[in-house]
Parts: sequence; structure tokens; C-alpha cells
Amino acid sequence: MGVAMYDAKARVLQEAESLRDEMVAFTQDLVRIPTVNPPGDVYDDCARVIGDRLKRGGFEIEYVAAEGRPEHTAKHPRINVIGRRNGDGPGPTFHLNGHFDVVPAGNGWTVDPFGGEIKDGRIYGRGTCDMKAGIAAAFYAAEALRRAGVKVPGAIEISGTVDEESGGFAGVAHLAETGHIKKGRTDYVVIPEPLNVDRICIGHRGVYWFEVETFGRIAHGSMPYLGVSAIEHMGAVLEAIRTELKPVLETRTTRMPVVPAGSARATINVNAMIGGQANETIQSPCVADRSRAIFDRRFLIEEGFEATRAEIVALLERVKARIPDLRYELRDQMVVHPVEAPAGSPLIVSLQSSIREVLGREAAIIASPGTYDQKHVARIAGVEHCVAYGPGVLELAHQPDEWCGIDDLVHSTQVLALTAMSLGALPRA
Repeated sequence: MGVAMYDAKARVLQEAESLRDEMVAFTQDLVRIPTVNPPGDVYDDCARVIGDRLKRGGFEIEYVAAEGRPEHTAKHPRINVIGRRNGDGPGPTFHLNGHFDVVPAGNGWTVDPFGGEIKDGRIYGRGTCDMKAGIAAAFYAAEALRRAGVKVPGAIEISGTVDEESGGFAGVAHLAETGHIKKGRTDYVVIPEPLNVDRICIGHRGVYWFEVETFGRIAHGSMPYLGVSAIEHMGAVLEAIRTELKPVLETRTTRMPVVPAGSARATINVNAMIGGQANETIQSPCVADRSRAIFDRRFLIEEGFEATRAEIVALLERVKARIPDLRYELRDQMVVHPVEAPAGSPLIVSLQSSIREVLGREAAIIASPGTYDQKHVARIAGVEHCVAYGPGVLELAHQPDEWCGIDDLVHSTQVLALTAMSLGALPRA
């Protein structure tokens, strides 16, 4: 490393440390905006706060409404914000993306979930780790470069987007569909999700959400033999999944480094179950003529979607063969294909080097048990050099008393700043 580069890195690291109080305060500001999804509250307010901060950091700002999406309504507008700051001459575009929607707070909190309280070196609140601290790290990485007087070739972009917790279709997917993130324009993308400050997440498993509805025949509850219970038939489907499918799935593991270890297997979960007169306040004595269940099947990159769906169809047909009067309908709800950044990606190499410099240890390479917006960056935008890296502990996401460590926030900011410098020295991807 040349003396000039060494000095520049030292200045950037020092600036990031000096910005500690500012990045904590910005994280608190974001946490105190209750951007709860569903339904998608106060998104516009949060987008404007992020946009104002980007503008102060020298970024050109654009607000992008998810026009045409059913989620984008007058009551709950889906507003994304994206900022771009050009560097010193031609070079790659490094894009940092964070979602600012959060899941509902739920019960069990010992602090105000939207208070941004600081205690014992931690910032508490819904969305601190998932992932408003990540948005702060992204901005202050760029700010540390600016205040250190370090210009990198190419451009840095930062976006704050909506609806990741419900699929990201009005957020990153919309930015990809409208060309704000796309191959040929965007070279490298980091999503600062809470995967721990010394881990780089290269991708995730696939998701197949599907609904099965069984149909029976209504009859008087005192004479159930005159009817056909859709609930009993759904019970047979559930039992087949438990005894026939689950044991097979548990034997399948992936080569991807998915954490925790239990998620390195293929899995299926029953997300919801409704039958009979479940939505009625007053019951009547009837045999249930309908029952509906929603399933969450996480499939491995080795399995693929077509084989995964065919396996469900085959199971349903086996149950039908055993129960001739069983009638069912299978409906696909959502499909997310597995994604994986290419091995040896310059982005991964740069992050590994930066983590080594900041933390003094080697980074772990992992894959996520659940999906995040890399799916849209890879599949829609066509940008393969995309990973997740950011502050926060993965297991704290969506939990009561969610928190992010302040030291981790600062360290991840330093890592991202050094990574921007490293990528700026590379040719476009």
C-alpha cells in the first residue's frame, strides 16, 4: 500500500470514529419514525429525513414513488429515496441500499420500541438492527470519505427503500424495474442488513409460499356423516407433510454456508390455518365445507423451484389417492429463487480486506436463512456483485428489545468506507 493511500485510509477511519455521536443520533431519528409494515406507515416522512441527510452530504436526490403498485395508495404511499454523489473521474458505481420499513413492535418490550433509547453501549428500538442502523452506516461511510477529503473514482449511491419486510416489490424491485438499479449502471451493491459486523452474506435460500384449500360438503353438525369435512381432509394433508415430506427435507443440505445450521436444510412451515366458520362471531352447527392453509417452503439452490413445486403436487395427489372424495386447490402465492454472489467477486474480496483492517480478524462468509433484497438486485436488475454486510445481530431482528451495538455501528461504517475506496480503484464490473 502506498503512503498516500495509507494516509487516506487513516484519515477516513479517524473521521468515521469522530462521527460516532452523529451516526447514533441519526439512527435514533430514524427509529423514532414508526415506519411499521403492515400497513406502511409514515414512509414519506422517513424518506424525506433520509433525503435531507443525503443532500447535506453532497448527494443529488430523487424520490421515487412506486407508481402502479397496488401497495402504493393515497393513505399509505410507497416513497423511496435514492441519492448519487459522483467521485473523482470515471469508475464503478457503488450502491448502498437499506430498507426503512420495520415489522410491528409486538409485545414483551422493556423499553419504548420507538424511543431510540441508549443503554450500555446499545441503541434500542424496533428497526435498530433491522435495519436503520445499517442506513446510518451507509450514509456515514460516505460522509467519512467526504470529511476526510477523499474522493474515489466513479460514484457512490445510497437508497432508502420500502416494503422489504413484505417482499420489497414496491421498494428495491421497483427501483430495479425503473432502471435506477441495473446492470451497466450499477456495479456493486451492499445491503447493510444485520448479519454481524464480521460476516459477509453472499446470498440466501429460495422461498415458495403456497396456499392449499380443501373443499368439503356442508351438513348439520348433529349428522356429520351426511357431510364431508374439509378440515379433516386438510388434517390428512398436514399429516402427510409432517410424516412424509418433512423427514425427507431434513436430509437435504446445501453447499451454501447458510446460518444458523438448522437453516442449511430444506424446510417447510405452516404459516396460517383457517377452517369452517373461523371468521364468524356466532357459530352454527355445520360441517366445515372449506379449509385453507398457507405454507412457507424454503428450498435450496440445489433443489430449484420446479422440483420443489412438483414435490408438493405429488404429495397432494398421494393424499387424494388415499381419500377419494378429497378435493383441493393449490395456489402459488410467492416464489423467490435462491441467489448467490459469484465466488471471488471483487466486492467480497474488498469487504474481506476492509474487515481485516478494521477488526483485525478474518471475515466469515455466510448465507442468510431468509431472503432480503438481494433477490431483486440479482434477478431484476441483473447485478450479480451484491452482498449483505452491516451492523447488528441477526437473531435480534423482529425480537422485543431489539438493539444494535454502537461499536458495531462505527466499525461497519469504517468497513464500508474502506470498501468504497478499494472498489473505486477497480475497473467497472
